[in-house]
Amino acid sequence: MCFFKEKSIVRFVVLLYFTLSITISSGANTISANQSLSGDHTIISEGEQFELGFFKAGNSSKYYIGIWYKKVSSNPPTIVWVANRETPISDRFRSELKIIDGNLVLLNESKSKIWSTNVTTTTTTTLKPATVVILDDGNLVLRDYGSNSVEPIWQSFDHPTHTWLPGAKFGYDNRTKKNQVLTSWRSKDDPGVGLFSFELQPSSNEYVIKWNGSHQYWITGAWNGKTFDLLPEMRLNYIYNFSYHTNENESYFTSSLYNPSIISRNIMDVSGQVQQLTWLEATKEWNLFWSQPRTQCEVYALCGAFGSCSQSGLPFCSCLTGFKPRSETDWNQSDFSGGCVRKTDLQCGRNMEKADFLKVTVKSLPPNKSMAVGSAGECSTTCLNSCSCNAYFFVDNECSVWDGDLLNLSEDNDSGKTIFVKVASKDLPHHKKTNWVTVGAVVGFVGGVVFLSGLIVLLIYNKKRISLSVRKTRMEGSLVSFVYKDLQIATKNFSDKLGGGGFGSVFKGVLHDSSIIAVKKLESISQGEKQFRSEVSTIGTIQHVNLVRLRGFCAQGNNKLLVYDYMANGSLDTHLFHGKQVLNWETRYQIALGIARGLVYLHEKCRDCIIHCDIKPENILLDSEFCPKVADFGLAKLVGRDFSRVLTSTRGTIGYLAPEWLSGVAVTAKADVYSYGMVLFELLHGKRNAEASEDSRSKYFPGLVANVLMDGTDILSVLDSRLNREACVEQVTKICKVACWCIQDEEERRPTMSLVERILEGVLDVDMPPIPQICQYNYL
Repeated sequence: MCFFKEKSIVRFVVLLYFTLSITISSGANTISANQSLSGDHTIISEGEQFELGFFKAGNSSKYYIGIWYKKVSSNPPTIVWVANRETPISDRFRSELKIIDGNLVLLNESKSKIWSTNVTTTTTTTLKPATVVILDDGNLVLRDYGSNSVEPIWQSFDHPTHTWLPGAKFGYDNRTKKNQVLTSWRSKDDPGVGLFSFELQPSSNEYVIKWNGSHQYWITGAWNGKTFDLLPEMRLNYIYNFSYHTNENESYFTSSLYNPSIISRNIMDVSGQVQQLTWLEATKEWNLFWSQPRTQCEVYALCGAFGSCSQSGLPFCSCLTGFKPRSETDWNQSDFSGGCVRKTDLQCGRNMEKADFLKVTVKSLPPNKSMAVGSAGECSTTCLNSCSCNAYFFVDNECSVWDGDLLNLSEDNDSGKTIFVKVASKDLPHHKKTNWVTVGAVVGFVGGVVFLSGLIVLLIYNKKRISLSVRKTRMEGSLVSFVYKDLQIATKNFSDKLGGGGFGSVFKGVLHDSSIIAVKKLESISQGEKQFRSEVSTIGTIQHVNLVRLRGFCAQGNNKLLVYDYMANGSLDTHLFHGKQVLNWETRYQIALGIARGLVYLHEKCRDCIIHCDIKPENILLDSEFCPKVADFGLAKLVGRDFSRVLTSTRGTIGYLAPEWLSGVAVTAKADVYSYGMVLFELLHGKRNAEASEDSRSKYFPGLVANVLMDGTDILSVLDSRLNREACVEQVTKICKVACWCIQDEEERRPTMSLVERILEGVLDVDMPPIPQICQYNYL
């Protein structure tokens, strides 16, 4: 009788368990103590902004618990937080996320605990036990209703993974001595903890990016009350209102959105850059607003061991000669962290593979070198005979050797430092040695004949090559359609780099008729060859004195190049910011007028309106007479005359972007007007609009100009100090007013470029402008 009573109790307990442990149904925003989340079920925030559930990363068969944007229609979903980064599960239907003993816990297929909030809680009451809720700001909150505190006992905002969301604190807790850290994913398909991290350095109250948790390679500078000293882009940020707080308990950085309808996030990316991204629903994509470090090759050890970084092409990383990727699979997925290994392993000992040295010229020496003694020959021999030595460097009678991996390599054949990397001799492009002693007599006997024959052959070859070159290129309308090999020869295999732009790098070249050209080698251009030819041919019909002339193009498979006239005085930014030559005021005023005339032609006088999308000093070129030429419009957006707006992904450069780029609406030619206004400010000042001054405080120049205009004080005080106040007061005032009108927040209030042209020509007067909002927010 007692036996049957015990079996009944067991059945009751089992029945009670299955009654209380209810799998949550999708659509709720909480997980209560008697519920669990499994399979495809999710919880969704009340306003349907965020969703929590199981997700699969990339092509992996593993699953993770994470939070993603509900309203963002990206594929795959955009993940903002991951619980079990290092402990994925295989079966989401037999795994559970539930509350156990006041903690949120993830149980795998075997019901083993693989992740927990790990907090010590008060004993919860049976009436109001702990519960988990996902909020509309993306915060997952664990609350203990048995406690009198209104504060959550745990929240995901305190434990970020790779994303920092608006409203979250990000900093250091002085009480617990714990730092919040953003850590990149291991790769785009693996949310595990990666190599790059972003965190607050409590000793100096500066934020830093680190590689492998140790090597610091970027820093924000100190907070000056408005921005971080080394992050002037913050002054140009019209998405976030940033603030920094510090007290005895904590130091943290936080942000809020000026416009709550904008969807934006900050991430520590797998690229090693901290990035601010904004979602544009119109184009269904995330657009990069800014990133630090500015260039990929500034990221420490981006290409791993024995990998070299190049900013001028894609992919950024390549292996040194004689080396190959450690993992071809990772390399093909743009995960270069594994670096490279020798094609032929240098086994140490008696049967050692014959080694030699690869000569590599790099921008800076790799880290972790050690010093040795001896001459250049002894330095080479020491490294060659050492099993652990991988490279050496000799200069000024000092020998440096590297026993470990070579990291942070970036080749620079012009002005870099030469190191010698040990590699298997057979993997180097050696010329076969000839025994000149043996064949010397033969060479001497036939030397005269060979020389004469060679000279004749060379003359015939050159004549034939020029003839072939003429036949290979052909005219397409007013443009020349070049063959890729011809441009390779003209640019000496793209060796003389003039600069880089939004879509690629520009190289100097000389055609067989001795005319000098500038060749832009395009990168990341998705157009097919037919579409590319059609669009470039349309641009090729445009001729104006203030637009750089497109002479031709090349479209062979993935090779897409544009060929322009060469501009002797380079780009405007080299004169304004890099000390090439100080431009006097009259030249600057004529440059401002010339740019305006070029944009008037693009906006109003072509068959199709052309929105440039990236007006900045780097894209204003100067000929031998300093006549300005708007460049880089070959891939701008063509807009039919029947349309006033165009939907496109965000283009352009931080500091010159109009606010409407980030609102998701179609843009108009007024986006170029805004950028033009920003260029006018820099023409006035001779410096970037936002940069640290000598007193280490970040100044925002448009704000200074707006205040001087409003106060009616000395207008020449805003002029480039190098001009010694030698300028026309009336013209300076006019430029200041026009610039402030051009950067008005509402595009309807900005003038057209034809109106700007007439004002600068003196045909029309210009009224006092209202102070733009960006100047009010950012003037220090």
